[in-house]
Amino acid sequence: MPDVYLIEDDAGIRTSVARALEQRHHVVRSSGQGLTALGEIVAVPPDVVVLDLGLPDVDGAAVLRMLRGASSVPVIVATARADEREVIALLDAGADDYVIKPYSGAELEARIRAVLRRGVGGAARSPRLVVAELEIDAATRSVRLAGAPVELSRKEFDLLALLAGRAGEVVTKREILQEVWRQPYGGGDKTVDVHLSWLRRKLGERADAPRFLRTVRGVGVMLVDPSTCAES
Repeated sequence: MPDVYLIEDDAGIRTSVARALEQRHHVVRSSGQGLTALGEIVAVPPDVVVLDLGLPDVDGAAVLRMLRGASSVPVIVATARADEREVIALLDAGADDYVIKPYSGAELEARIRAVLRRGVGGAARSPRLVVAELEIDAATRSVRLAGAPVELSRKEFDLLALLAGRAGEVVTKREILQEVWRQPYGGGDKTVDVHLSWLRRKLGERADAPRFLRTVRGVGVMLVDPSTCAES
C-alpha cells in the first residue's frame, strides 16, 4: 500500500487519522510542523501527502507552495475552510485534491486511491508521449519542443499531458477542470483559459495562429499534430 505523510498540528486528529490509515495497511509518517515535514518529505519522498492548512509554524498554503518547488508528490489538502475561491486557489497552487474537515478514514483512503490512480492526467497511461516535435515525459515531468526544453509549471504540465494523452480529441473545459484542477463543480473557465494562454506562449504560438493547441468554440480544446491538421 502507498506510503502516506500526514501533516496535521492537532495531535488527536493526527493520531486517529494515522491509525485509520495504518489499519488499511498504509505506512504513515507524520508531523505537526510544516517546516519539519518539508525536510522529511524531500529527504524521503512518500507516495502521497495529506496537508492540513492550519499549522502553527507556517501557513499550510505556504507549505504547499514550497513543496511544489521541490517535489511533484501528490498532495491532498485537508481544510475546514469550505470556501470555493480558496479551494480553487489551492488547486491552482498545486494541490491534487482536497477533503473538508471533519472527514473519515474511509473518505481519505478513497481520495488517496483516486489521486494515485489518476497519476498525471493522460500521461499516467503512457510515460512518454510524442506529438510531432513535442515530447512529453511523465516520469521526469519534462517537455521538449524540437529538442529544446520547455519550462512549464506543474499545472501547465498536467494540462499539456492531459491533452497529449488524448491528442486529436476535443477535451471540454469541464473535463480539464475535473482532471487537472480536481474541481467537481462548474465554473473556473477563466482558470483554464489563462493556463492555456500561458501554455500557448511557451509552445511559441498564439490563439489566432495555433499550431498544437486548437480551440473548438463552445466545446473545448484539443492538441493536434500540426503537420496533419490544416490551419483554421
